[in-house]
Amino acid sequence: MSTNITIKEAANTLNISEQRVRTLCRTGVLSATKFGRSWMLEQDSVNHYGLQSAHVVAEDHATYDVHKNTKPIALSFFSGAMGLDLGIEKAGFDVRLACEIDKYCRQTIALNKPNMALLSDINDYSKQDILNASGLREADDIDLIIGGPPCQAFSTAGKRKAFNDDRGNVFLKYIDLAIELNPKYIVIENVRGLLSCPMHHRPHDERGSEFPDLTADEMKGGALNFILSKLKKSGYSYSFNLYNSANFGSPQIRERVIIVCARDGETPPYLLPTHSEKKEYGLPKWKTFKQAVKGLKEHQHLNFPEKRLKYYRMLKSGENWKNLPEKIQKEALGKSFYAGGGKTGFLRRLDWNKPSPTIVTHPAMPATDLAHPEEDRPLSIQEYKRIQEFPDNWEVTGPLVQQYKQVGNAVPSSLGCAIGKLIISLINNEKVNQFIGFSYSRYKNTSNHEWEIQFNEAYKKSIEPTLKQKEISFG
Repeated sequence: MSTNITIKEAANTLNISEQRVRTLCRTGVLSATKFGRSWMLEQDSVNHYGLQSAHVVAEDHATYDVHKNTKPIALSFFSGAMGLDLGIEKAGFDVRLACEIDKYCRQTIALNKPNMALLSDINDYSKQDILNASGLREADDIDLIIGGPPCQAFSTAGKRKAFNDDRGNVFLKYIDLAIELNPKYIVIENVRGLLSCPMHHRPHDERGSEFPDLTADEMKGGALNFILSKLKKSGYSYSFNLYNSANFGSPQIRERVIIVCARDGETPPYLLPTHSEKKEYGLPKWKTFKQAVKGLKEHQHLNFPEKRLKYYRMLKSGENWKNLPEKIQKEALGKSFYAGGGKTGFLRRLDWNKPSPTIVTHPAMPATDLAHPEEDRPLSIQEYKRIQEFPDNWEVTGPLVQQYKQVGNAVPSSLGCAIGKLIISLINNEKVNQFIGFSYSRYKNTSNHEWEIQFNEAYKKSIEPTLKQKEISFG
């Protein structure tokens, strides 16, 4: 039962004026009862409003609900708005802890999962801190540690500084901490750029016959090779692939590298798809945007500027700037018309009958527009949540632009569920079927087998001149 507090106590909790609290009471935003000229407020309502509006800071805390159950235990790092973790939970895990530094994501976690342990900057915690917060002892066996370290350091759209970037450094902290905690399985989620990013970037004007050969760390894929080497030295086997979320039931074409690492040394199988583009392997077809947003009535959204709406009114579902007359294309895109690349994000209306393209952190930026198939507006935050498979009642905190950012950065719940189901099958020693030849993504040579062959061949080729020189020197 909720405790009642006074106007003054509520104002102190929310760090707002007493007059503002009275207004919130009169308008029904806060649950309160008036006695004469005074209000008594429900503490739970005040706390909920504080977290939702970010007037109350989501502080670090240990789990409030340590209970014995038969569910396997998972710990989450770089949790964001918890899309990945909701899928892990759905698969049957007890997610004990979330570790997240972003202010608004922390508010979202605290609001929706108040009993879950919440920590902030991963760099500030030791193995023992993690165990204490999770209500675990040294002797307890952790089943799964899962995390998606910040991807900007590896993104092909960024400067690709890898581990020279502060965000890259937390990647290494995550690996080191996960190995020290020694779970049965470690899962790493990241962007496609991880497959090709070097650990150390050598400027192009410092390459060539007059310079030393590229080291393994300086080659494409050097960052991933370094990570995999650390895991192997610690006794973990692994497999990875680039997975399209649409193949696992998400109404979205969103591709992520998923690395599954096993303490027992057995190479894990790939994730088991539940859908396919054209019903291949007897699976249901990909889910569509129309299926995802069916029944939605409430919509909060940003707006396009009028100068862009002029062109949207000329486009139908599934069309983009390329469907405009060439003269209008040049007018609409300006200098961008003459830039390279496909420019597929410009003036883009979603197709009712296809999965959504990859959700971005802002649906109304000129080069990454995500417009409704028919209405002259960007996608709403409610549509964002459906596409990323958050429950409708999952509350996302902060200003609308921050809500878009949180949901846009998330991993679709269906992909998380596929990961969780695979791990549970492995824990239970169940056979996992594999679909030989299945196209997990739109790209080729993205599995661990293909990647290792390519990396090793490239490395061997890069050092051949040096080896030949040595043969001549010692000949």
